[in-house]
Amino acid sequence: MKMRVLLALVVSGVMVSASMAQKTVRVGGKPMYPNKNIVENAVNSADHTTLVAAVKAAGLVKTLQGEGPFTVFAPVNAAFKDLPAGTVETLLKPENKAKLTAVLTYHVVPGRLTYSALERKIKAGDGKAMLKTAQGGTLTFSKNGDNIIIEDAKGGVANLTITNVMQSNGVIHVIDRVLLP
Repeated sequence: MKMRVLLALVVSGVMVSASMAQKTVRVGGKPMYPNKNIVENAVNSADHTTLVAAVKAAGLVKTLQGEGPFTVFAPVNAAFKDLPAGTVETLLKPENKAKLTAVLTYHVVPGRLTYSALERKIKAGDGKAMLKTAQGGTLTFSKNGDNIIIEDAKGGVANLTITNVMQSNGVIHVIDRVLLP
């Protein structure tokens, strides 16, 4: 009996240690907690206010609060400002909800892909990994030195600037460009 209690304590200690191993990362000046979902964390980032507004306008909040897991490549506000003038305002109009949804879901890959998982896929693909997005398109991943870069369907390239922001329903990697299908 004492052995079972001791074993139970050891196992629970290991489980607590494993959950604590997922560190809290700061994004946009705020902590992103691994026990919260993608939306619960993203709404607190000062660097992702445009992305959050777009997710709300597209009606994707419930989806991104869902079980997942999802890998989200989250463009910062400056990335949206780099789009041609008027693009964001046009996409946020109710009549363009389908286009907005397509752009946003192009930033989501099903599954929980950490930086090291992406590296393994790139290595297995002889320097490139082609991953299918939730939108149905493909993103091409490769390395530039120690950095992973993403090429979209239009030839645009984004850099991963903050990686492995663990969420209860996936992982976020912050990027410096809006990906376009």
